[in-house]
Amino acid sequence: MANILVCDDDKDIVEAIEIYLTQEGYHILKAYDGQEALDILNSETVDLLIIDVMMPHLDGIRATVKIRESNPLPIIILSAKSEDTDKILGLNIGADDYITKPFNPLELIARVKSQLRRYTQLGSAAPAASEHIYTTGGLTVNDDKKEVLVDGEAVRMTPIEYNILLLLMKNPGRVFSTTQIYESIWNEDALAADNTVAVHVRHIREKIEINPRDPRYLKVVWGLGYKIERLSR
Repeated sequence: MANILVCDDDKDIVEAIEIYLTQEGYHILKAYDGQEALDILNSETVDLLIIDVMMPHLDGIRATVKIRESNPLPIIILSAKSEDTDKILGLNIGADDYITKPFNPLELIARVKSQLRRYTQLGSAAPAASEHIYTTGGLTVNDDKKEVLVDGEAVRMTPIEYNILLLLMKNPGRVFSTTQIYESIWNEDALAADNTVAVHVRHIREKIEINPRDPRYLKVVWGLGYKIERLSR
């Protein structure tokens, strides 16, 4: 069963999350500030991180930035703040999802399972007789190897970024609305999904485009959504 690291300076919240997730069969590791979380990640195998924003020593924002320099594991931001700007900030710095305090235990469990499912699917592709490769210009997605190449160079992506790009690459030229993207990737109804999808699209562009402000591959169709441009080499 998956190892989940829970990081919050409020020990009562950490204990509560441990109870909820242990009942689901997960093994829980605990940290009480961002630096302690980094130390555990460097010494233990962790499949998912739940991390609070406001903490002493090293807060969740700076810890997430450091983690994202080398680790693609799913990260769920836990925050007492409910404003959209705070949620977008969490996504901007590399988190995959967010939960606002106070949270519903059932929602927490559902989001953990959803993130672990995507992460497991991304990292556990079995060898196939024929590779499923999608290419446009110098951009290639190999869905058997779960690999993204830009002009022959491998690009590291989070599970959500990869799945969004794969969806678009499988359908070059087709425009997907933010609602269609959200419901396809998150497998839940799209409520205020525009900002969430836009943040992940921006991250993808920063990784695959030479100039993200003038993208060659991932295009916006104003008022409609996003598409992958059909290009030759």
